Amino acid sequence: MTGRADDASPTPLTVLGEDESLFRRSINEFANSVVRPLVGDMDDEARLASDLIDRLFALGVMGIQVPESLGGQGGRFFHAVLAVEELSRVDPAVGVFVDVQNTLVINAILRWGTPAQQQELLPGLAASRVGAYALSEAEAGSDAFALQTRASADGDFFVVDGRKLWITNAAEAHLFIVFATVDPAAGYHGITAFLVDRETPGLTVGRREHKLGIRASSTCEVVFDGCRLPASRLLGPVGAGYKVAIETLNEGRIGIGAQMLGLAAGALERAIAHVTERKQFGRAIAEFQGVQFQIARAAADVEAARLLVYNAARLRDAQRPFVTEAAICKLVASEVAERTASLAVNLLGGQGFVKDGRVEKFYRDAKIGQIYEGTSNMQLLTIAKQLLHR
Repeated sequence: MTGRADDASPTPLTVLGEDESLFRRSINEFANSVVRPLVGDMDDEARLASDLIDRLFALGVMGIQVPESLGGQGGRFFHAVLAVEELSRVDPAVGVFVDVQNTLVINAILRWGTPAQQQELLPGLAASRVGAYALSEAEAGSDAFALQTRASADGDFFVVDGRKLWITNAAEAHLFIVFATVDPAAGYHGITAFLVDRETPGLTVGRREHKLGIRASSTCEVVFDGCRLPASRLLGPVGAGYKVAIETLNEGRIGIGAQMLGLAAGALERAIAHVTERKQFGRAIAEFQGVQFQIARAAADVEAARLLVYNAARLRDAQRPFVTEAAICKLVASEVAERTASLAVNLLGGQGFVKDGRVEKFYRDAKIGQIYEGTSNMQLLTIAKQLLHR
C-alpha cells in the first residue's frame, strides 16, 4: 500500500506530546538537582529526607491523576509512569514512594471511591498526606488472597483485626487501603477493602525492615487490633476487595516496570560515562570492541523495556485491555534492570563494587523488581493464562 504519513498517522510510542515532554523535563531537573545530592545519605540512614517528601508534594507528583478541581495535576496514568521512571534514574527508592501513592492508592480511590470519599481524601493525598496499600500478609504473598485479617460486622461498623507485612510507605503513611475478609467461607468473594486512617485506635505501624535495596523506602509491619471503622470507610462494596486489588495491582505492575526501566537507564548512563572517561592501555575503554558490544546490548535491552512499559501505560490510558502487557512489561523491565545494573558494576570494576561508585546501589535496588507486586513467576502465570484464555 502506498501513501505518505500525515497528521493522522499513529504517534510512535516513545515520542512524547508537548505536555509530556515538559512534565518529564521538570521531573528530570528535580531528580538531578534535589534528589541526587540526598541519595547516599538516605540509603545509609534507610529513610527519606523529610523535606524531600514536602518538596515532592510541592512539585505535584504525589497527586498526578487527582483532578485539578480536587487539588491535583489532572494528569494521565502515563504522566505517573514518566515521573516514576525519571525519579528512579536517580533513586528507585524515591521512585517507588511516588509510584505507590499514584498507581495504587490514588488510582484505587479514583475508581472505587464514592464521590464523598474522593472529595474527602483526594485533596489531602495531592497536598500532604501519604498513602499505603496493605494487602500482603505472612501467609499471603504470591497467594495474595489467603488473607487472615478479618473484618467483623458490628451494626453499622466493622472491626478489623490482623497483621500486614511488607507494606511500602507505611512509616510515612497517613492513610491505608486495607484488605480484610468479612466472610472466610466465601473465599475471595469475602475480601473487602477499607480506608483506614493512621490515627484509628488499634492501628500500629511496626519497625522498618532492614532491606538489601530501596532502603530509603519504608517497608513495615502494620497491625490492626480491634480497629473500629464505620461503613463509610468501605472502599467499594462488601466482597469486592478481590476486584479492587486485582485491578489496582495490574496498573501497579506498570508502575514497577517504570521504576525498573528508570533504574536500568540510570545504571547504563553511569556505565557509559565511566567507559568514555576511563583509560587503560593508553585509550578510553569505550574504544574496545568488547566493551562496545556490552553497552550496545544493554542499550537494546533498555529500549525494549521502555517500549513495553510505554505501550502498557498507553493502553491503560486508552481504556484498552492491558493485563498481559502489564505483566510482560514488569517481567522484562525487572530482568533488564538486574542485568544492566550488574553490567554497570562490572564495567566500573573496583569503583562499581564500592558505594562511592554510585552503581552498587542500582544493583541492590534492582532485585526487588522481580519480587514485589507479583513475582516474575506470577507474571509468567498471568501471561500464560491470558494467552491460553484468548
